[in-house]
Parts: sequence; structure tokens; C-alpha cells
Amino acid sequence: MNRAEAEERILKLRELINNYRYHYHVLDESIMSEAAADSLKHELTLLEEKFPDLITPDSPTQRVAGKPLDKFKKIKHEKRMISLADVFSEEEVKDWITRNEKLIPGGKIDEFFTDIKMDGLACSLKYKDGIFYQAVTRGDGLIGEDVTLNVKTIENIPLRLNLKSNGSSEGLKLGQAPLSGPEEESLDFNYDYVEVRGEIVIFKKDFKRLNEIQRKNGEPEFANPRNLAAGSIRQLDPKIAASRPLKFIAYDLVTPDRKTWHDAYETLRAFGFQTSNEDKVFKNTEMKQLFQYISDLDEYRKGLKFNTDGMVIKINNRAVYDSLGIVGKTPRGAVAYKFPAEESTTKVRDIVISIGRTGAATPVAILDPVAVAGTTVRHASLHNADEIAKLDVRIGDTVIIYKAGDIIPQVKEVLLTLRPKDTRPFNYEEALKHQYPDLEFVRPSGEVVYRVKGESSDLILKRAIEYYASKPALNIEGLGEKNVVALVDSDLVKSIADLYKLKENDVASLERFGALSAQNLINAISNSKTPSLNKFITALGIRHVGSATATSLARKFKSLENLINATEDELLEIPDIGDVVAESILAWFSDEDNIKLLDELNNLGVKPLNETNVSLPLSGKSYIISGTLSSMGREEAEDKLRSLGATVTSSVTKTTTALILGEKPGKSKLEKAEKLQIPKIYESDFLKLIS
Repeated sequence: MNRAEAEERILKLRELINNYRYHYHVLDESIMSEAAADSLKHELTLLEEKFPDLITPDSPTQRVAGKPLDKFKKIKHEKRMISLADVFSEEEVKDWITRNEKLIPGGKIDEFFTDIKMDGLACSLKYKDGIFYQAVTRGDGLIGEDVTLNVKTIENIPLRLNLKSNGSSEGLKLGQAPLSGPEEESLDFNYDYVEVRGEIVIFKKDFKRLNEIQRKNGEPEFANPRNLAAGSIRQLDPKIAASRPLKFIAYDLVTPDRKTWHDAYETLRAFGFQTSNEDKVFKNTEMKQLFQYISDLDEYRKGLKFNTDGMVIKINNRAVYDSLGIVGKTPRGAVAYKFPAEESTTKVRDIVISIGRTGAATPVAILDPVAVAGTTVRHASLHNADEIAKLDVRIGDTVIIYKAGDIIPQVKEVLLTLRPKDTRPFNYEEALKHQYPDLEFVRPSGEVVYRVKGESSDLILKRAIEYYASKPALNIEGLGEKNVVALVDSDLVKSIADLYKLKENDVASLERFGALSAQNLINAISNSKTPSLNKFITALGIRHVGSATATSLARKFKSLENLINATEDELLEIPDIGDVVAESILAWFSDEDNIKLLDELNNLGVKPLNETNVSLPLSGKSYIISGTLSSMGREEAEDKLRSLGATVTSSVTKTTTALILGEKPGKSKLEKAEKLQIPKIYESDFLKLIS
């Protein structure tokens, strides 16, 4: 092959490879196999080795990492790289608009341009005659660092701008624009100098894959995609950047100027740059739609390829935008609407331990309520004794908590400089003895979890299901001890939620069941899906919470959601709840397994009825039953009273409304009632009372 033939072949190879690169790395679609693309690159490399004078800076072969640097060179930005002021509500956005409209002629902004706020490393790319020659970090906004060698390895950055795309390379000479990218006409401005700004990021899936490799190699995991992207670019050895799946997402065309931000983005895409593709234009009359878009984006951003913590809102007209100027480091013409924080700080008020369905003792931090990721957080998982020791988290500490898809937030870090002087390390075994004095715990060798001694997970599950189905709870007929054992031992039921997944045929196949009994059991379970709130709370089997306390909780909080979010102070407002009971309730609703169980039950249609605000006939009254009633059992009688709004207690006090007497009442209760002049009601009057 002579030089002329080689030149023609090189041009065509570069066109094919650049077209592949654009489709694969920018449009996320493949027009040929990776193996085929590698073969083309290999051929191009061999030709350029044979004819080195034909190598140009924009050749795909020139993306290779260069030699390590001693240090980064400082570069002054020709136009300042700015930061954006944050806003957190519709009101703040409206205030921003009002302030700007006072400063512009005509007093009205016609359009707004919006885009995702990328979470990465800001960088400026420079092109001369359409060819990439320099990359500079933001730095302090005025002066950044030259990271050209590192950035050149990023595959979705065009080394030569796409300026024509008529689909033909005929007549092209080395030094002219290659043909790749979207179908656009020749761009209508001088491209002697082009500056593009954007964010260097790592996509979520790539970050996850890198951490899987780290774990497999027994190496520390990377903290987050942003830190990894920034750290990769700031390595003096370009080979490190080349080894990382970095992406450049463009968000600003500094020069040549465009009339609107929308025009600038269209030009960026025509050049061959990848954008977020989440940009939109809203007219002044479409503010309702803009805010709805922000709200929708906060939810669906979880499914985006990259991390984002907000949305940028700009005045679309760039002349108006520029005329408003800069205050400090932030332009008047743009703001960043920040989504609810994924991290926040708060104080640890207490550390409680929850006994899960397997007998595992899980510690949970009780926090001062704080907003994280759009929800109010009151609890954070501490996982186990080793995690507490590792974090050295103590009652009274100020901590950073985070929520990244987890039901129960996690403690990230203790802020030691804010630690009170009187705190002491959390003693796990001492806390277990205090909170569960009647239980014994053991930590098996090689495990990090304390468990209830002598209790297997199957045994605990069987007891939990029996209690869930018992008369004081949901009263599910057919779920006695022997049937529960049969269901658990057959692996048909591995949690309480599995009761609602049972099929008649599966149950009928068990030794203790036939077709009719299986059908009756399925019907009974199905009928338990809408219990009263107090019965459902009882059924959960929260330690120290019997039917009386469950009724008090139902009346106080009205709904299961309110109870889940209850604070210690709110629980202690209930007369028959003290520190120990409050601690137990908080621990139960702080356990991630328990919250998952409630979610699963809800998804299966188990929805306890909310308490109504209707005044019940016996509201505010308190009764005690002593002796045996002939018409009904003690539990049934107490349930009748509670259903009418009464409180049922176990001891006579000054606030007792009446003592209900059956056969052979307790002598001490009779004497105390007479001493306090508490009225006595016999069974016949009791039946009239509850009717």
C-alpha cells in the first residue's frame, strides 16, 4: 500500500471508528460488535505506525494515556467558571424570578431553560480549528488545572468536533473535520475557537461494577461515583483515568455564543457531545408545569444512569442572562433547585435493641427527627455490636445519617468535635440486660450478632404466628399450634406475610388437612385482612404491648403510619406507657425486618382500619373486672369495654369508674374499691352497660 492509498484508508477508518465511538459512547447504542471495532482500531494503529507523518492529534489512536506528570499546570479561565445559588422550594424559585424581573427591561422573563444538575467534576474543554487541545478543571472558578492527558482518555469526548454530516468522506484531507454524529447541516459560525463545559461523571452501573471488582480483590470499596470521577481526573498518571469508565456530560457552550441555552444545547449535540437529554424549555406561563416536572424528576431520577442532586433553572435568553451579571461566585440568571438531601446531621437520643423474628438482637439509634431524602427520619440502623464499636457511636453524639434506598437510614459518621464531655461508650451486653432482663443472649463464635439463647428461628416464628392468630390478636380460626407447626415445617410459611400467600392445594396436601379444612383456613386468613387497629397492633407481638396497651396506642395515634413515626415523648404521654414500654415500641418499629414485614403485609392487602374520631359511649371511663363472668370470658368482656371506648386496668385507683364483679371476686380489689368509694357493678348491669 503506497502513501496515497494509506491516507485514503486512514481517513475512512477514522470515520468508521469515530462513528462507532459516537453511537456507542454518546448515544448508548451499538452499530457494530466491540470485536469488529477493535479490529478497525488495530488496522488504523498499524497503518499509522507505517506512515507516522499521517498521525494527527484527533486520531482515535491518540486517546492512549501518556506518561505520568510531576504536577498539574495552572491555567487561567478566559471566562470565569461559576457556581450556582441553591434553592429548595417553589417559593424560593418565585422570589428569584421576582428579583430578576425588577432588573431587566420590560420586567418580564419570557422563557426558562432547565436541566439536570450533574454530580461530578466540572471541566472545560477547548478546541482550536475543531480539534481538542486542552482540558481544565474548575478550580476556584478563575484558575484551574490542566488535565488534558487524563481527559483525552474519555471515550465520549470528541477529539474533533463534528461540523458536517452529509454522510460522505469523499474529498476529505487530513486536518479536515471527520464525519460522525447526528445529521445536521454545516454549522453557521466560525469554529476557530470553541469552549465547551460540562461534568465528568461515572454512571451508576459502572460504579457498581467497579466496587464488585474491588470486593472480589479484597480491596476497599469506592465511596461514591463523584469522588471517584474527581479522583481519577486528578491522578498524575493518566493510565488511572484511562482505566476508569469516565463520561463527559456537556452543559455549556461558552463560545461561539448562541442566542438561547436551548440553541447552545442543540449545537453541543450537533458537535457530537453527550448531554443529559433531560433539558426542557418552559414559558413564563408554564410555571405550574415546571414545578410539576421538578416534583416528577425527584422521583424518577432514581432510575437515571447518573447521580443528580437537583435541577438547574436558567433564564433561556442568554443576552438577558449575561446582562444580569454575577454576585460573588453565582450568576443572577440561574439557580439550582436542590432535591431533598440524601444526608443530614442529627443527635442520638438513645440506642435501643430490637429482637427480630430470628432472635437476633439488632441495635437502633433513636434520633432527633430530621428530614432526609424527602422523609422525616427518627431511627437509624446500627446493625450489630461491631458496627457500634467501629463507629464509636454514643448516646448524645451528633451523627451524619444517610438514606440511599434503604428503609431504615444508616449512620455514616460521628462528629467527634461535637461530642458532649459526659458521654461514655455504649456497652452492648449491659444494654441487653437492662432492656431484656428475663432473656439470656449469646454471641456465637465468629458471628457479629447476639441472639436469644436456646431459641431457634423456626421456634420463634411458630410462636409469632400462633400469637398473631390468637384470640386477643386477629383470631384466625384454624391456626392453632399443631397447624402452625405443620405449615412452618413444610416450608410453606417462612414469615407471617407468607400466610397470605397460601394456596388451597398446597395446604390440602399436608397431612393434617383435607380439601374442606384447607379452604376454611384460607378463608379465615383472608378475612383477617382488615382488622381493627388495636387488634393488629396486638398481633405484632411487640414486647410489653398487650391488648390494653395496643388499644391505648390505637386511640392515641389513630393509624399505623402515625404509630410507626411516633416519638418517645408522644409514647410517654399515654398514662400506662413508661420508659421500658416506650423503648420496646421504638425498637420494634426501628427494626428493618419489621418495617419490611409491614410493607409486605400492606402489599398483600392487610390494611388495619384507622381509629375514627367519633366519641364512643364509654370514652374517658375506666373499669376493672374481678371474678368469673358466666356470660363470657374475661378477655371477651375486656374487649367489649375497650370497643366502647373504655380503659380496662388491673388495679383499683381513684380514677376507676367502677369495679365489675363476677363470681368469687378478689378480696383485695373489693376492699380497696370500698375504701376509695368506687361503685360496684354486677354482671347483669355489666351486660346492660355493654349493650
